[in-house]
Amino acid sequence: MKTTRLITTLAFAFMMLFSFNAEAQKFAGLDKSPLDLASFPNRGSDKLIKVFYSRPQLKGRTVGKEIAPYGKLWRTGANDATQIQFLTDMKFGGKSITTGAYSLFTIPGEKEWTIIISSDVDNWATRGYDESNEVARVTVPVTMGDESLEAFSMTFEASDDGAHLHMGWDKIRIAVPFTK
Repeated sequence: MKTTRLITTLAFAFMMLFSFNAEAQKFAGLDKSPLDLASFPNRGSDKLIKVFYSRPQLKGRTVGKEIAPYGKLWRTGANDATQIQFLTDMKFGGKSITTGAYSLFTIPGEKEWTIIISSDVDNWATRGYDESNEVARVTVPVTMGDESLEAFSMTFEASDDGAHLHMGWDKIRIAVPFTK
């Protein structure tokens, strides 16, 4: 009787292990708007700012119309609201931003974009956004690039007194200043 129970227990344990491993090997495909990271500086451990965002694709749509509509609050990417982390105190639009995590929202426009830093974090899209939780906002001009970018993109570039966060999509380009 004890031998039968032992064999049954071992067989059950083996089946559970096998079924767990079979399930564990199923991976999801690539996200249609993959998560990406832009940081400044780009390499090394002395980072000042990190931006975590999902990269939507144009797929034949027009920025300002079918996607990231002009005059409306946008999550600055896809999926969750874009998160910006300050690893040191910085200035944005003349206001001090203390070290920590925030959401980065935008209001796209044809000639200028409004960039908003909010203490609201962990939001899906713009749900949960509350204007009273804005930490700072700044308006920056739109310029046009020569090449079209299919995927929404962000990158940092050093400036004399900090860094500029460059955003680009289609031929639209904006530069957002952060200072020390």
